[in-house]
Amino acid sequence: MAAPVILPATVKHTATLIFLHGLGDTGQGWASAMGALRQPHVKVICPTAPTMPVTLNAGYRMPSWFDLKTLDESGQKMSKKESSWVDFHREGALALYTALTYPQKFAGVAALSCWLPLSKSFPAAMKTSDNLPILQCHGDCDPIVSYKLGQMTASALKSMLKDVEFKTYEGLTHSSSDAELRDVKAFIDKHIPSQ
Repeated sequence: MAAPVILPATVKHTATLIFLHGLGDTGQGWASAMGALRQPHVKVICPTAPTMPVTLNAGYRMPSWFDLKTLDESGQKMSKKESSWVDFHREGALALYTALTYPQKFAGVAALSCWLPLSKSFPAAMKTSDNLPILQCHGDCDPIVSYKLGQMTASALKSMLKDVEFKTYEGLTHSSSDAELRDVKAFIDKHIPSQ
């Protein structure tokens, strides 16, 4: 696994933002965008997933946190080995899963163009407080992770948590936009206030 990109805080470090890229991307690919969103007291860590064969992509080797088997609404599958791996390696989908199952509370989760893996194990698998703030962002033209799957995830999250916001970006495919990144910055600033 490649070393993560780490952007140190420029003043006294009091918070850390960990950004986990999606399938086929890298930490390097997101580091400058995440660095632009943070306040000076926030350190940014952008790891890169190990390269592995991905079943969904016909076994093609690419950076991936786990072997993604399907993205249909009923699938959302990881093997037992992969689901235990969630505690250590996360992307948007895994960040949601980890934040819900980790016993210590995160300041918040911004989840971009993703879904909740192993959703049928919730709410029983939930170990976090129901006060965990989540910003879920999704383009309504996403051909990779369907908008419907994003909506289903938001509905499931709202049934378990008190502070879930689902934002739709009209015409956005499976990518990000300036509007989405502005919303993520506002979310970060709200939940990691300056010291």
